[in-house]
Amino acid sequence: MGPVPDPQSRPTARPYQPTALPPVTARALAFVAIVVGGICSGLIVYSIASLQCGPDDGCTVLAALGGLAGAVAGALGVAVMAVLALRAMAEWRKDIGPDDH
Repeated sequence: MGPVPDPQSRPTARPYQPTALPPVTARALAFVAIVVGGICSGLIVYSIASLQCGPDDGCTVLAALGGLAGAVAGALGVAVMAVLALRAMAEWRKDIGPDDH
């Protein structure tokens, strides 16, 4: 038999390294929130614009462009809030030491 390994020289788990990145789940949920927020705002703006026009006025293109602009604006608004929330999460985790996690 070979030499018995010393219990003190056992390999340990990877050392804790603080990171500013939020967890992958939080980032994925933020992405889903941005997409859903964009879709919802686009649908709201499209429906409001299509209600303003009569069925024979031929402003379907304008309603679609308004919906697209609303989707982009809504997605940008949700993205700003998601980034602020993710940064706050990173700030909360900043003071966690190797023994606290």
